Amino acid sequence: MTLASKITLARIALVPVYAFLVARYGLSVAAGNAQESLRWWAVGLFILAASTDGLDGWIARRFNQRSKFGAFIDPLADKFLLITAIVFLSAFPWDPHGWRIPAWFAWLVIGRDTLIVIGIILVKRRAGNVHYQPHWTGKVCTVTQIVAIGWVMLKFRFLPPDLPCALAAIFTLASGYQYFREARRQLPHGDPAP
Repeated sequence: MTLASKITLARIALVPVYAFLVARYGLSVAAGNAQESLRWWAVGLFILAASTDGLDGWIARRFNQRSKFGAFIDPLADKFLLITAIVFLSAFPWDPHGWRIPAWFAWLVIGRDTLIVIGIILVKRRAGNVHYQPHWTGKVCTVTQIVAIGWVMLKFRFLPPDLPCALAAIFTLASGYQYFREARRQLPHGDPAP
């Protein structure tokens, strides 16, 4: 268990606390008594959790702490944080007028990530192993999803949340297509071995 992996596990441990704060704030908004301190705690916790992603990767590279466990758990922790944020920010209103991430975007992200997991399982079963190099569309997808999450949490009211979510949706679909192309490339052609 390296320091980098411990930081990644700490990020995972922050996710339920973040979800609790988002839910409590959303319920206070729905009750007509918005507790802004809960919102700011949620914003701070999200920033802290997201910033540890870069930190654990830097530590792993700088101090030669790369491990199979770290390579597995790090992207899982990222997905756990982003999906939790998107789902909870679509489920709970952030003002009386319904300021939130649109439900269609939450379903799109969940659907894409579910298909990616199914694809990984299928490729592993057919090809015996899965090799995937990060693609720029995946990195831009993550950044645009974080922007959409921040847009809602910080209540940037000069544009509705549908617009940053639409931009994130384009890159969510583009990165999903890239995963699909890579999975097709790795699948063996012809009949599977008995």
